[in-house]
Amino acid sequence: MSKDLKMNLRLGSRGSPLALVQANFVAAAIQKKFPDVTVNIVTIQTSGDKFKGERLADAGGKALFVKEIEEALLKETIDFAVHSLKDLPGDIPEELTLAAFPKREDSRDCFVSLQFKSFDALPKGSVVGTTSPRREVQIATLRPDLQVKPIRGNIDTRLKKMEAGSYDAIILAVAGLKRLGKQEIIRQYFDPSFFIPAVGQGILGIETKKNRSDLIRCLREALNDLETEFAGKAERAFLKTMGGDCFTPLGAYARVEGGNVKLLGWLGNPDGTKNIRMEKRAPVDQVKKLGVSMAQDILERGGKEILDAIASHPRA
Repeated sequence: MSKDLKMNLRLGSRGSPLALVQANFVAAAIQKKFPDVTVNIVTIQTSGDKFKGERLADAGGKALFVKEIEEALLKETIDFAVHSLKDLPGDIPEELTLAAFPKREDSRDCFVSLQFKSFDALPKGSVVGTTSPRREVQIATLRPDLQVKPIRGNIDTRLKKMEAGSYDAIILAVAGLKRLGKQEIIRQYFDPSFFIPAVGQGILGIETKKNRSDLIRCLREALNDLETEFAGKAERAFLKTMGGDCFTPLGAYARVEGGNVKLLGWLGNPDGTKNIRMEKRAPVDQVKKLGVSMAQDILERGGKEILDAIASHPRA
């Protein structure tokens, strides 16, 4: 570690219970690797945390969970930040970089219900809670007989809403439940090749300024997992090339197999009547090209028409 690196680092994080668990994990890993370094967690309330409406997409989507944190990085009031990678838009500010990718937690979505043991066991007309267009379309495709209703709030808030009887089931990311020690409530795990996860689901992204070369080396040495980095970069290249926004039912899942990365990409239209799935492989040193190539193929095979239709319809 360079002698020029500050001994006191400021780590920016949202203040939710899950975000703080993630931030403390990152801080502990750095301090274990570099005992002379102190990491102070700076909690930042984001626009997404302040939003109280039903559908986050109506107010700007998941990018609202990173806006103020990235502003703090640019102003240098924090040194680096930890994000759930699935909250990061395809484009980040030019001055910033994703410096490290800790080992991926579980990428899967899961089914949670008080009454029913599995997704298939839900009776016709059951109410399932999610605010994700990706999950909503996949639910509609698999079970068009179910009702999908928006549900907002952190994991505990969503569970309380289900316990109050407003929902028969909810769909959540496994990673968040595991990090909070709540995996015992999971009734069913969805295979990621069957129910496609969000881009970056289960991955933490460590963001800092590009000009902080000493800090970047420190973060990579303490935190980076190469297989996770390859997968995350492939999925994010796919996201960036596809474009779209938080209204777009879009998912991807990559994993390393030998010296190659296998990438699964998916795009659906909002009513669930058309889905485009594709699977491709490439060497690990070509992961960005892999994501771009898959996005271009999906766009050419009807994806552009789906995105155009989403963009041309009123967002309600």
